[in-house]
Amino acid sequence: MDKRIAILATDGFEESELKSPKEAMEKEGFTVDIVSENLGSIKAWSDGNWSNNYQVDKTIGNASAKDYNALVLPGGVINPDKLRRNEDALLFVRDFFKQEKPVAAICHAPWTLISADVVKGRKMTSFHSIKDDLINAGANWVDEEVVVDSGFVTSRNPDDLPAFNSKLIEEIKEGKHEEQHA
Repeated sequence: MDKRIAILATDGFEESELKSPKEAMEKEGFTVDIVSENLGSIKAWSDGNWSNNYQVDKTIGNASAKDYNALVLPGGVINPDKLRRNEDALLFVRDFFKQEKPVAAICHAPWTLISADVVKGRKMTSFHSIKDDLINAGANWVDEEVVVDSGFVTSRNPDDLPAFNSKLIEEIKEGKHEEQHA
C-alpha cells in the first residue's frame, strides 16, 4: 500500500510518541517523513531528559498536505508549544483537515490543534493536564485510551501507543473521511 505520512515535530517531542508510530507505519509499508521547522535534526525528550536526534526529511516550508495521506503529531510539552507559534505549521495542519485526510495526535500535541482552530465540536482525548484547554476550545473531551472521530485519532499518553498506532493505521488505510473537518 503506497501511503506517505507526515510526522510534524520539532525539538522537545516525546521520543516514544514519534518513534513508535513511525515504526508501526513503516512496518505497514508506509513512507514516513519527519517534517519540521528546519533541516538537520530534531532532539527528542525522554524520561525527563534530552535524548536522541532524529533526521528531518522536509521543512514545513517545503512540505504540502497534498503530498501526504495523513498527519501524525507526537506530544511532549516543548514540541507542540513551539509548533503552535509557527503560522506555517498551523497552515500545514489545517490543510490536512480541509483535504479530509486522517490526522492523529497524542498527549500534548492537541495544543497545536487548538491553535490551528480545528478542535471545535470534535470528540477527542489528550494528556489530562490539557483537558481544560481542549474543552475551552470547544472539543468534546473524553478520558479514553484512543478516540476516533471521522479520521481524527487522539490518545492520552505513551501507555496508549499500541491502541493509537492500531487506529492510526486503520484510518490511513481507510483514506479520506468526508466528515473530517476543521
